[in-house]
Amino acid sequence: MLGSTGSIGTNTLDVLRHLDDRLELVGLAAHSKWELLAEQCREFRPRYAVLTDPAAVKAADRALFPRETELLAGRDGVIALATHPDVDVVVSAVVGAAGLQGTWAAVDAGKSVALANKETLVVAGPLVTELAARRKARLLPVDSEHSAILQAIGGCPQREVARVVLTASGGPFRGKPATELEGVTPEQALRHPTWQMGPKITIDSATLMNKALEVIEARWLFGLDPDRIDVIIHPESVVHSFVEFVDGSVLAQLSPPDMRLPIQYALTYPDRVPGPAKKLDWQALAGLRFEQPDRETFRALELGFEVARRGGSCGAVLNAANEAAVERFLGGGLGFLDIARCCRAVLDSHVYDPAPPVERLLALDRWARQEVARWTRSP
Repeated sequence: MLGSTGSIGTNTLDVLRHLDDRLELVGLAAHSKWELLAEQCREFRPRYAVLTDPAAVKAADRALFPRETELLAGRDGVIALATHPDVDVVVSAVVGAAGLQGTWAAVDAGKSVALANKETLVVAGPLVTELAARRKARLLPVDSEHSAILQAIGGCPQREVARVVLTASGGPFRGKPATELEGVTPEQALRHPTWQMGPKITIDSATLMNKALEVIEARWLFGLDPDRIDVIIHPESVVHSFVEFVDGSVLAQLSPPDMRLPIQYALTYPDRVPGPAKKLDWQALAGLRFEQPDRETFRALELGFEVARRGGSCGAVLNAANEAAVERFLGGGLGFLDIARCCRAVLDSHVYDPAPPVERLLALDRWARQEVARWTRSP
């Protein structure tokens, strides 16, 4: 479990509590929250725990970890855990581009990867999917939208799929014009109407950048041309995606907004078993609404389609620029609408590379973050 102290990590551990007869936890990895990591280890008694933040490694009280848990550190610890011979499935839930390292190691080792870190495919989609094919590794989506697509497609060949439609809640500012969003505060943007998530993904949901990144993820995860991917706003967050087939049939996956369901499906795939996720209350279901996204106000969405079409170095640049811009917005250094403006400018100013190696992608990641640091808040 890579990223055990975040939202996906804690939800994954709740799934494990209910499926302890089917799944054994080999190890946990976290960045800096060593106290929470130690608490998780005391409950689940894994063989390994990893901390990647050097300051946390120094601060961690080894006495709070169970005796049978070996404490590892840094990049080497993550790779050792992700490639361990006793590990069958690696849950990749580290936030942002930092998750690429562990995911790459797991794929290279031929593991099944329950992928909650969409940035891995945004940054290096063609490289990761090609490596997975060579190593016979399996990429299983944990994002609710991509899990829905996987479930709806079933075993149908790709030639039978006309398009997929990702649903989006619209976030806290659905229906608001740009004039009302200039002064949005981080506190307002963090009030998501349907999902409980970490701060970065919550801001991405508010800007619709999260859906932009999911468009890119779907492009590589399912091998679809961008013109076969669409987005629709669905405020109730009950329908998680649609798949339209060439004969005109449309299949959708429905469930309450509860990340434990797609997490469990990735862990038990292709089996379905009872678990802790909420069940749909059909008697309380009053109606489902759908509307087109406002691409003029929420300009991040179009960036996703553009990057999905262009590929190459664009994903790494967009992802890094967005991560840095969201961090600055949360710290008060950028306005809400500046996030998409900043990403647009950085993407436009980078030197495009149609087929960059991993080293070049990492260099572009660093460059894009430096460019965002030069931005000042719009008046």
